[in-house]
Amino acid sequence: MVNDVFVLMPAYNAASTIEKVFARIPAAARERIRRYVVVNDGSTDDTEAALARLRAQFPSLVTLAHPVNRGYGAAEKTLLAYAMEQGADAGIVLHSDGQYSPELIPDLLRPFDEDSADMVQGSRMLGGSALKGRMPLYKFVANKVLTAIENWAFGLDLAEYHSGYMLYSRKAMASIPFPKLSDSFDFDLEMIVMARIKNLRIKEIAIPTIYAGEVSHLKPIQYGLRVLGIVANYKRGKYDRLTAGHTATVC
Repeated sequence: MVNDVFVLMPAYNAASTIEKVFARIPAAARERIRRYVVVNDGSTDDTEAALARLRAQFPSLVTLAHPVNRGYGAAEKTLLAYAMEQGADAGIVLHSDGQYSPELIPDLLRPFDEDSADMVQGSRMLGGSALKGRMPLYKFVANKVLTAIENWAFGLDLAEYHSGYMLYSRKAMASIPFPKLSDSFDFDLEMIVMARIKNLRIKEIAIPTIYAGEVSHLKPIQYGLRVLGIVANYKRGKYDRLTAGHTATVC
């Protein structure tokens, strides 16, 4: 069983949702979580006030701050770097908007406990619940089309590449030069690409799809174009070059 589990949470204008996400973390998960780490990524609402209330409830909560919004990928880089520095064995990227289920943290950790994965993705498409969970049809179709292209390009067989519910083992965090990757929403996809290049084991676990009027900061068309750009760059060898000279330091 992995120890030193960290929950890593990017937060941008999450005042109305972040406390609800923490409240949903089950007791079985809380028993295993050594530290909660939140990056307030330049929020302009009352996110900081919500974090102050959470610090009173969760003594192991650490809050970091970007003075200005630097982007989702940049927030993840800050979180992963902190987790590495603090000796985390596993980092769970849990979004602050409530779209991903904290209730499933014990299930998502199981492949690490069994030593059957180095990276785990909570997949909305794997269980067939995407449309039942009110995923907009255009997003469902786009996800399917992009995933088919990505499986062809990367030689994998994943149900999707576009869930942000990601778990990283210490080996994955140490093996991937994540500071060199995107500062935007395509960071998670680039992490999967780098895991493929590093021959890390990727496991998908089905999660429910939850769309309930949350505010999304992702621009679908721009994101889709960036995904195709990653595919093209992979074929050109960009990500192989990024690994050059990077040595994993797993302590």
